[in-house]
Amino acid sequence: MAGINFQTFSKTSKQQIEESLTELIKTLSAPLNLVKSMDYSLQAGGKRLRPLLLFSTLHGFNKDPKIGLQVAAALEMLHTYSLIHDDLPSMDNDDLRRGKPTNHKVFGEALAILAGDALLTFSFQLLAEINHPEISNEMKINLIQQLAASAGPEGMVGGQVADMEGEEKSLSLTELQYIHERKTGKLLQYSIIAGAILSNASEKQIEHLKGFSYHIGLAFQIRDDILDVEGTVEDIGKPIGSDQNNQKSTYPSVLTMDGAKKELQEHITLAKQSLYEANINHHYLEQVCDLIAARNK
Repeated sequence: MAGINFQTFSKTSKQQIEESLTELIKTLSAPLNLVKSMDYSLQAGGKRLRPLLLFSTLHGFNKDPKIGLQVAAALEMLHTYSLIHDDLPSMDNDDLRRGKPTNHKVFGEALAILAGDALLTFSFQLLAEINHPEISNEMKINLIQQLAASAGPEGMVGGQVADMEGEEKSLSLTELQYIHERKTGKLLQYSIIAGAILSNASEKQIEHLKGFSYHIGLAFQIRDDILDVEGTVEDIGKPIGSDQNNQKSTYPSVLTMDGAKKELQEHITLAKQSLYEANINHHYLEQVCDLIAARNK
């Protein structure tokens, strides 16, 4: 996909990951209702931001993005599991996700939990089963270890627990950042680091890309908090004001809306500085950065 504009690259990337997810689900020999529940949430659409970040990183190293297709599928499955579980009555208790009834509203709580479990475990199976001449066993182990760390107790799950424990409390900016570095930021960071691993990036390049991903992870969450106040159900596909209803601290509540918007721009600026220092073809990643800053859904 070299030489095409970002809009075409983004559209093609989304089409490829969605086709891959469909094909991978078809390979499962599992109870039909479980497969339907998994597929329901996988096919609910969404931004496919994490695969786009992975493909854009590979492009930055002049690699064919298709080399990362199975990694992107594993990442999207793990992300989808987290959304299914987030929406459960015992957690955020949401009825809508991406404009559609949430998984447990369609399939019931028990099957929704199990569909999430299945997507989580299948994601690691996919990484272990990668068969590509450019991807060594050492790379696969690194990809598996990094995803486990990003999604586990020191990553996304730890961030989710801190988020729940922070409800009905007035959190400081440091405490809020701790939550979102882990709950949202770690998987976004993995998208980029996975691309760097597949590209045999140097340690110095990986460090700069970690800085880039850290700042876009926080920028993504700040924009999410802003949209929870200023967005519309039609645009974001879920109820507005859910954070306030769940009595969660957010960037607008901690910094004011103007302060949150200023913080967003600061993280975007710092992200781009780290990106430029990585010394790669940064065009697509820079475009994703701008997309995160301006998104309305």
